[in-house]
Amino acid sequence: MIKTLIASALLVSNVGLDWLNSNFDTYDKIQKRLYEYAEPGYMELKSAELLIRHLEENGFKVERGVAGIPTAFVASFGSGKPVMAVLAEYDALPGLSQDTTPENRPLVEGGYGHACGHNLIGTTALSAAVAVSKWLAEGHEGTIRLYGCPAEEGGGGKTYMVREGLFKDVDCCISYHPSRRNDILDKTQSAKIGIIFDFEGKTSHAGATPYEGRSALDAVEALNFMMNLNREHIHPDCRMHYVITNGGEAPNIVPDKAQVYYYLRHPNPEVLKDLLKRTLAAAEGAAMGTGTTVKHSFVSGTYHILRNNHLAYMAHRNLERVGGVMLSEEEKAYVRELHRNAGQSGDVNFSQYEKILPHKEVTVGGGGSDDTGDVSQVVPLCRVQTCVSPMTSHTWHFASISGTSIGTKAMMNAAKTICLTFIELYKNPKELKKIRQEWESVQGKDYKHECLVGNAPPALEFFYNKAKKSQK
Repeated sequence: MIKTLIASALLVSNVGLDWLNSNFDTYDKIQKRLYEYAEPGYMELKSAELLIRHLEENGFKVERGVAGIPTAFVASFGSGKPVMAVLAEYDALPGLSQDTTPENRPLVEGGYGHACGHNLIGTTALSAAVAVSKWLAEGHEGTIRLYGCPAEEGGGGKTYMVREGLFKDVDCCISYHPSRRNDILDKTQSAKIGIIFDFEGKTSHAGATPYEGRSALDAVEALNFMMNLNREHIHPDCRMHYVITNGGEAPNIVPDKAQVYYYLRHPNPEVLKDLLKRTLAAAEGAAMGTGTTVKHSFVSGTYHILRNNHLAYMAHRNLERVGGVMLSEEEKAYVRELHRNAGQSGDVNFSQYEKILPHKEVTVGGGGSDDTGDVSQVVPLCRVQTCVSPMTSHTWHFASISGTSIGTKAMMNAAKTICLTFIELYKNPKELKKIRQEWESVQGKDYKHECLVGNAPPALEFFYNKAKKSQK
């Protein structure tokens, strides 16, 4: 039965696969253009427009500026049910600008760079959606939809898109992420809240009249001290990280304003909510103890990822059919030199590129967080991963490799996997029903999504100011 389904999918999806095979150069150029743009979260104007232009050229209808975010959009092709969705990301990381060279060479000193491969994520979604549309255009019933999702890195753009109900009619969703392996994500990751505390005190001359001042920086330090004491008394899977984003201007001035930016994480959102309450109480205590006042604002709030096992199993079968990432000798030489320059010992294990790892059941946790989690709470979802680099992301060496033909090969394998899986589902509604039944068995038929940031607006101003600082 399984072999029959796969063979059927391959047979009926030739037009989609043919599109991907014949347009490798097209999508290679698009991902490299996104790589060059490397725009900050909520400021991805050129990146979003590049994707939108290609979608409109291929017959998609696009709604721009959704969920109150200028760089968020929804593109649709086809009509009726079922509705399949892919997620495009295109924001870059601060301080990780990098040329496509095997040595550390920033394109813009201190600038933004695609060290998490969002240039590949955006182009994978783009190429997969267009490929599926070519199959639908042959007269098949159904809709393919691409969601343009900004500011994944800390901003949680998908959170607000989910809150606005933009996914309410979607039957299933597949996302993609570059990785160090070829598989379907098997970890739930962590729910996360990003929150800023702004303390305000009273300025004074720190040498002459310090007793007249009330230090906002003291309040920040008091909060951090209390939270660090709390580490002994919180669940061991909780994570707390912070940076002081404003600590004053000079040592001889009592700072009347100070700011600290926190990430709070846990795989269970209910535990996370309790950690948030304790953090808010600590902030109020820090303000009271230092004679200052405090306000907080949310930057993001994302759920853990709820993987749909039936969908994941289908996608994994198609990933096996597509196969691993096959590198040329020139590309292997590039990876080896990059490996050495990144301080790695030994030779590169190229089997990471070539092998498809066995299918795994879901394991709880995983440390990181991803706003894809919010989508998975309201739509059955799985995430395809293909090997781009043998080294970890959020580094200059991952950025370097993601903008090369190696990155393109990896993303095109993911696009083919998504294309095959969706067309299999269009042709086999019983499989889609099983996917929905599994999702409902976990969430319940009457599940109502509760946004972790409540009615807080997207933190556009915070990201704009952050980008301006990095450009100085």
